[in-house]
Amino acid sequence: MNNWTTAVFSPTGGTSKIAAAIAGARMGTRIDLCSPVEPQEIPAGAPLLAVVPVYGGRIPAIAAQRLLALQGSGNPAIAVVVYGNRAYEDALLELKNVLTEAGYQVIAAAAFIAEHSISRSIATGRPGADDLAQCVQFGAAVAEKLAGELTGVSVPGNAEYRPLPQMPVTPMVTEACGGCGMCARKCPTGAIPTSDPRSTDASKCILCMRCVAICPRKARILPPPAQAAFDTRLAAIATSPRQPELYL
Repeated sequence: MNNWTTAVFSPTGGTSKIAAAIAGARMGTRIDLCSPVEPQEIPAGAPLLAVVPVYGGRIPAIAAQRLLALQGSGNPAIAVVVYGNRAYEDALLELKNVLTEAGYQVIAAAAFIAEHSISRSIATGRPGADDLAQCVQFGAAVAEKLAGELTGVSVPGNAEYRPLPQMPVTPMVTEACGGCGMCARKCPTGAIPTSDPRSTDASKCILCMRCVAICPRKARILPPPAQAAFDTRLAAIATSPRQPELYL
Protein backbone atom coordinates (compact mmCIF):
# COMPACT_ATOMS: atom_id res chain seq x y z
CA MET A 1 0.00 0.00 0.00
CA ASN A 2 3.04 2.31 0.22
CA ASN A 3 4.02 1.93 -3.44
CA TRP A 4 1.51 3.93 -5.45
CA THR A 5 1.20 3.87 -9.21
CA THR A 6 0.68 7.49 -10.25
CA ALA A 7 -0.99 8.37 -13.55
CA VAL A 8 -0.74 12.06 -14.44
CA PHE A 9 -1.95 14.21 -17.34
CA SER A 10 -0.02 17.46 -16.94
CA PRO A 11 0.60 19.40 -20.17
CA THR A 12 1.91 22.55 -18.47
CA GLY A 13 3.30 21.16 -15.19
CA GLY A 14 0.93 22.35 -12.46
CA THR A 15 -0.93 19.06 -12.19
CA SER A 16 2.36 17.17 -11.95
CA LYS A 17 3.46 19.26 -8.94
CA ILE A 18 0.25 18.39 -7.12
CA ALA A 19 0.58 14.68 -7.94
CA ALA A 20 4.16 14.61 -6.65
CA ALA A 21 3.20 16.35 -3.39
CA ILE A 22 0.31 13.97 -2.74
CA ALA A 23 2.27 10.81 -3.45
CA GLY A 24 5.54 11.91 -1.85
CA ALA A 25 7.84 9.01 -1.06
CA ARG A 26 4.97 6.61 -1.78
CA MET A 27 5.25 7.24 -5.53
CA GLY A 28 6.29 4.12 -7.38
CA THR A 29 5.65 3.77 -11.10
CA ARG A 30 4.72 7.06 -12.77
CA ILE A 31 2.64 6.90 -15.93
CA ASP A 32 2.58 9.96 -18.19
CA LEU A 33 -0.92 10.24 -19.62
CA CYS A 34 0.29 12.91 -22.05
CA SER A 35 1.84 10.04 -24.03
CA PRO A 36 0.16 6.94 -25.47
CA VAL A 37 -0.42 4.22 -22.87
CA GLU A 38 -0.21 0.52 -23.64
CA PRO A 39 -3.03 -1.61 -22.15
CA GLN A 40 -1.79 -3.07 -18.87
CA GLU A 41 -2.94 -4.36 -15.52
CA ILE A 42 -1.90 -2.60 -12.34
CA PRO A 43 -0.54 -5.12 -9.79
CA ALA A 44 -3.31 -6.51 -7.61
CA GLY A 45 -3.95 -4.40 -4.53
CA ALA A 46 -1.62 -1.58 -5.58
CA PRO A 47 -3.16 1.89 -5.16
CA LEU A 48 -3.55 4.10 -8.24
CA LEU A 49 -3.32 7.87 -7.89
CA ALA A 50 -4.92 9.49 -10.95
CA VAL A 51 -4.39 13.25 -11.31
CA VAL A 52 -5.80 15.17 -14.29
CA PRO A 53 -6.68 18.77 -15.14
CA VAL A 54 -10.14 20.21 -15.70
CA TYR A 55 -11.05 21.71 -19.07
CA GLY A 56 -14.45 23.39 -19.17
CA GLY A 57 -15.80 21.37 -16.26
CA ARG A 58 -14.73 17.99 -17.71
CA ILE A 59 -11.60 15.86 -17.78
CA PRO A 60 -9.76 15.61 -21.11
CA ALA A 61 -11.18 12.78 -23.19
CA ILE A 62 -7.68 11.59 -24.11
CA ALA A 63 -6.80 11.30 -20.42
CA ALA A 64 -9.94 9.25 -19.75
CA GLN A 65 -9.12 6.98 -22.70
CA ARG A 66 -5.60 6.36 -21.45
CA LEU A 67 -6.75 5.74 -17.88
CA LEU A 68 -9.07 3.03 -19.17
CA ALA A 69 -5.99 1.24 -20.51
CA LEU A 70 -4.75 0.87 -16.91
CA GLN A 71 -6.95 -1.95 -15.73
CA GLY A 72 -7.44 -2.63 -12.04
CA SER A 73 -8.94 -5.62 -10.28
CA GLY A 74 -10.58 -3.94 -7.34
CA ASN A 75 -7.46 -1.89 -6.56
CA PRO A 76 -7.97 1.22 -4.44
CA ALA A 77 -7.76 4.48 -6.37
CA ILE A 78 -7.41 8.14 -5.49
CA ALA A 79 -9.12 10.54 -7.94
CA VAL A 80 -7.74 14.08 -8.10
CA VAL A 81 -8.67 16.91 -10.44
CA VAL A 82 -6.80 20.19 -10.80
CA TYR A 83 -8.49 23.36 -12.04
CA GLY A 84 -7.63 26.98 -12.70
CA ASN A 85 -9.69 28.61 -9.93
CA ARG A 86 -12.97 28.79 -11.91
CA ALA A 87 -14.85 25.55 -11.13
CA TYR A 88 -14.42 21.82 -11.57
CA GLU A 89 -18.12 21.08 -12.13
CA ASP A 90 -18.55 17.44 -13.32
CA ALA A 91 -14.86 16.60 -13.67
CA LEU A 92 -14.32 14.83 -10.35
CA LEU A 93 -17.40 12.65 -10.78
CA GLU A 94 -16.33 11.86 -14.33
CA LEU A 95 -12.85 10.84 -13.17
CA LYS A 96 -14.31 8.67 -10.42
CA ASN A 97 -16.61 6.96 -12.93
CA VAL A 98 -13.75 6.35 -15.38
CA LEU A 99 -11.69 4.73 -12.63
CA THR A 100 -14.65 2.61 -11.54
CA GLU A 101 -15.13 1.47 -15.12
CA ALA A 102 -11.45 0.53 -15.26
CA GLY A 103 -11.88 -1.76 -12.25
CA TYR A 104 -10.90 0.40 -9.27
CA GLN A 105 -12.55 1.26 -5.98
CA VAL A 106 -12.22 5.02 -5.48
CA ILE A 107 -11.49 5.45 -1.78
CA ALA A 108 -10.45 9.13 -1.78
CA ALA A 109 -10.79 12.15 -4.03
CA ALA A 110 -9.84 15.80 -4.15
CA ALA A 111 -9.92 18.98 -6.22
CA PHE A 112 -6.87 21.24 -6.12
CA ILE A 113 -6.05 24.56 -7.78
CA ALA A 114 -3.21 25.45 -10.15
CA GLU A 115 -2.39 28.48 -12.26
CA HIS A 116 -4.81 28.69 -15.17
CA SER A 117 -3.14 27.26 -18.26
CA ILE A 118 -4.68 29.82 -20.64
CA SER A 119 -4.90 32.96 -18.49
CA ARG A 120 -1.77 32.97 -16.37
CA SER A 121 -3.02 35.94 -14.36
CA ILE A 122 -5.64 33.63 -12.81
CA ALA A 123 -4.35 31.71 -9.74
CA THR A 124 -0.84 32.93 -10.49
CA GLY A 125 1.81 30.94 -8.66
CA ARG A 126 -0.48 28.15 -7.60
CA PRO A 127 0.00 25.55 -6.36
CA GLY A 128 1.78 27.59 -3.71
CA ALA A 129 3.27 26.51 -0.40
CA ASP A 130 -0.14 26.28 1.30
CA ASP A 131 -1.59 24.22 -1.57
CA LEU A 132 1.34 21.81 -1.53
CA ALA A 133 1.14 21.47 2.25
CA GLN A 134 -2.50 20.47 1.90
CA CYS A 135 -1.48 17.98 -0.81
CA VAL A 136 1.00 16.43 1.61
CA GLN A 137 -1.64 16.26 4.36
CA PHE A 138 -4.14 14.73 1.96
CA GLY A 139 -1.61 12.10 0.90
CA ALA A 140 -0.92 11.21 4.52
CA ALA A 141 -4.65 10.90 5.24
CA VAL A 142 -5.08 8.64 2.21
CA ALA A 143 -2.15 6.47 3.35
CA GLU A 144 -3.78 6.14 6.76
CA LYS A 145 -7.07 5.13 5.17
CA LEU A 146 -5.31 2.58 2.97
CA ALA A 147 -3.95 0.93 6.12
CA GLY A 148 -7.46 0.30 7.44
CA GLU A 149 -10.85 -0.71 6.11
CA LEU A 150 -11.41 0.61 2.60
CA THR A 151 -14.65 2.42 1.83
CA GLY A 152 -15.74 4.34 -1.23
CA VAL A 153 -16.41 8.07 -1.39
CA SER A 154 -19.10 10.25 -2.90
CA VAL A 155 -18.11 13.31 -4.93
CA PRO A 156 -20.10 16.20 -6.41
CA GLY A 157 -21.13 16.39 -10.04
CA ASN A 158 -24.02 15.72 -12.39
CA ALA A 159 -24.61 12.22 -13.74
CA GLU A 160 -25.33 13.82 -17.11
CA TYR A 161 -22.03 15.57 -17.67
CA ARG A 162 -21.95 19.00 -19.20
CA PRO A 163 -21.02 18.86 -22.92
CA LEU A 164 -17.34 18.75 -23.72
CA PRO A 165 -16.27 22.30 -24.61
CA GLN A 166 -15.58 23.10 -28.23
CA MET A 167 -12.20 24.70 -28.76
CA PRO A 168 -12.84 28.15 -30.31
CA VAL A 169 -9.22 28.70 -31.32
CA THR A 170 -5.84 26.98 -31.57
CA PRO A 171 -2.39 28.38 -30.79
CA MET A 172 -0.73 30.23 -33.65
CA VAL A 173 2.92 30.19 -34.71
CA THR A 174 4.94 33.40 -34.87
CA GLU A 175 7.98 34.22 -36.94
CA ALA A 176 10.18 33.19 -34.00
CA CYS A 177 9.53 29.52 -34.79
CA GLY A 178 12.72 27.67 -35.67
CA GLY A 179 10.95 24.49 -36.76
CA CYS A 180 12.56 22.29 -34.08
CA GLY A 181 9.42 20.16 -33.82
CA MET A 182 9.39 19.88 -30.01
CA CYS A 183 5.75 20.94 -29.93
CA ALA A 184 4.82 18.17 -32.37
CA ARG A 185 6.73 15.52 -30.43
CA LYS A 186 5.18 16.54 -27.12
CA CYS A 187 1.58 17.29 -28.17
CA PRO A 188 -0.65 14.94 -26.12
CA THR A 189 -3.21 14.51 -28.90
CA GLY A 190 -0.97 14.53 -31.98
CA ALA A 191 -2.59 17.77 -33.17
CA ILE A 192 0.73 19.13 -34.49
CA PRO A 193 2.14 17.16 -37.45
CA THR A 194 5.82 16.28 -37.12
CA SER A 195 6.12 16.93 -40.86
CA ASP A 196 4.79 20.49 -40.43
CA PRO A 197 5.20 21.73 -36.85
CA ARG A 198 4.03 25.21 -37.83
CA SER A 199 0.48 23.93 -38.34
CA THR A 200 -2.20 22.65 -35.94
CA ASP A 201 -5.08 20.26 -36.57
CA ALA A 202 -8.02 22.09 -34.98
CA SER A 203 -10.06 18.87 -34.83
CA LYS A 204 -7.48 17.32 -32.47
CA CYS A 205 -6.36 20.33 -30.43
CA ILE A 206 -7.77 20.44 -26.87
CA LEU A 207 -6.13 23.79 -26.03
CA CYS A 208 -4.02 22.18 -23.31
CA MET A 209 -1.35 24.87 -23.96
CA ARG A 210 1.57 22.45 -23.79
CA CYS A 211 2.96 23.68 -27.09
CA VAL A 212 2.89 27.25 -25.79
CA ALA A 213 4.49 26.29 -22.47
CA ILE A 214 7.37 24.20 -23.83
CA CYS A 215 8.40 26.12 -26.97
CA PRO A 216 12.06 27.12 -26.42
CA ARG A 217 11.58 30.24 -28.57
CA LYS A 218 8.14 31.18 -27.19
CA ALA A 219 6.98 31.00 -30.79
CA ARG A 220 3.53 29.56 -30.09
CA ILE A 221 0.88 31.84 -28.64
CA LEU A 222 -2.86 32.22 -28.66
CA PRO A 223 -4.03 34.79 -31.21
CA PRO A 224 -3.96 38.07 -29.25
CA PRO A 225 -7.72 38.80 -29.64
CA ALA A 226 -8.53 35.31 -28.31
CA GLN A 227 -6.07 35.70 -25.43
CA ALA A 228 -7.63 39.04 -24.49
CA ALA A 229 -11.13 37.54 -24.59
CA PHE A 230 -10.11 34.65 -22.32
CA ASP A 231 -8.39 37.01 -19.90
CA THR A 232 -11.38 39.34 -19.70
CA ARG A 233 -13.92 36.59 -19.22
CA LEU A 234 -11.94 34.71 -16.58
CA ALA A 235 -11.03 37.87 -14.69
CA ALA A 236 -14.73 38.48 -14.17
CA ILE A 237 -15.54 35.04 -12.75
CA ALA A 238 -12.40 33.49 -11.30
CA THR A 239 -10.68 36.11 -9.15
CA SER A 240 -11.70 34.93 -5.64
CA PRO A 241 -9.11 32.34 -4.54
CA ARG A 242 -10.65 28.90 -4.19
CA GLN A 243 -9.44 26.31 -1.73
CA PRO A 244 -8.84 22.57 -2.14
CA GLU A 245 -11.78 20.26 -1.54
CA LEU A 246 -11.03 16.82 -0.08
CA TYR A 247 -13.20 13.71 0.01
CA LEU A 248 -12.16 10.92 2.37
